[in-house]
Amino acid sequence: MLDLSDLITPEAVVSGVSAGSKKKLFALLADVAGRAYGLDPAHVVAQIGAREKLGSTGFGGGIAIPHGKIDGLESVRGIVCRLDKPMDFGAVDDSPVDLVFMLLSPRTAGAAHLKALARVSRRLRDRAFTAKLRGAGSADAIYALLTEAETHDAAA
Repeated sequence: MLDLSDLITPEAVVSGVSAGSKKKLFALLADVAGRAYGLDPAHVVAQIGAREKLGSTGFGGGIAIPHGKIDGLESVRGIVCRLDKPMDFGAVDDSPVDLVFMLLSPRTAGAAHLKALARVSRRLRDRAFTAKLRGAGSADAIYALLTEAETHDAAA
């Protein structure tokens, strides 16, 4: 089941974001995480940045899934961002990224972190679905697509 509604809240979805660099993007998404989940943005940036130094989380097709373990987090959480224009992310296919799903997990969430990462990446590998995300008119529409998709999939 590709249920993403347990990972995101409407406040954690942003659209039309402008970021000239990964550093600026991570700072912006960390601020969203701070507002949506009560996290310390500086800690989020540090953890996501440290993970990104190990290798790009841009997995191709214009999509990146930066992720990290965050102190004080109760459960796995996500922040979704559609950029106003694609940016270089050092992705495996060298394609610029315009869809970002930042995944934050509790420090102790070993298997839960990996399962959430697998669910998100499976969902975002679906080109028809990502085309809908790219065409969505607002952050609310993106949230609706991400959270309604599993009901359709479950019925299929």
